[in-house]
Amino acid sequence: MGPPGAGKGTQAGRLARAHFAAHMATGDILREALATGTPLGQEARRYLDSGTLVPDRVVLGLVEERMRDGVAQQGFVLDGFPRTVPQAEGLDAMLDRLGAPLDGVLVLAVPEEVVVGRLGGRRTCPDCGSVYPAQRRPPALEDDRCDRCQAALTVRSDDRPETIRRRLEVYREETRPVVAHYELRGLAHTVDGVGEVDEVASRLDAAIGRLGMTGPEGARR
Repeated sequence: MGPPGAGKGTQAGRLARAHFAAHMATGDILREALATGTPLGQEARRYLDSGTLVPDRVVLGLVEERMRDGVAQQGFVLDGFPRTVPQAEGLDAMLDRLGAPLDGVLVLAVPEEVVVGRLGGRRTCPDCGSVYPAQRRPPALEDDRCDRCQAALTVRSDDRPETIRRRLEVYREETRPVVAHYELRGLAHTVDGVGEVDEVASRLDAAIGRLGMTGPEGARR
């Protein structure tokens, strides 16, 4: 967990690979369900087509579907989810049913001014989703093309300065209380998210070690 621009996707993917766990980002799960036309995917599409938010019930259902299909048997890393207290409570109930309680919640702490600097001008590949932070990782091959698929990079509308500020407000209002929810349960572990990717990764590894998950054989959730 952490504010927008904290590096959640990058670090969640690395952790999942290191621990042979499933990297579970709700955006990816939703896109997959839409593409394959599952019943929940079709229900989600109706909300999206009408311009309304996909309700928590559907999002949690999609996550549970993914849990039950065997992909998370070796453990899982949830990426930026849950985002609200009702989602967290629904997730707690679902994981209890599945007998798969959380081992811990890693919270990347990044000051707002750093977030604005990271996201301002950040470019994204519209085809494969690769992200190029303006200050840290320009494309290696061409300045305006994705390294992976060569598509022209774009600046997402939610990475513009005025939108970034609003996203931070939403994080403070809706998601920060989720961190408090897990702090009360003794599950939240705050990690300094400022620095190079490898530096932050080392801090996360240390936090994972404190949870007793020192390697792939100990990978759970």
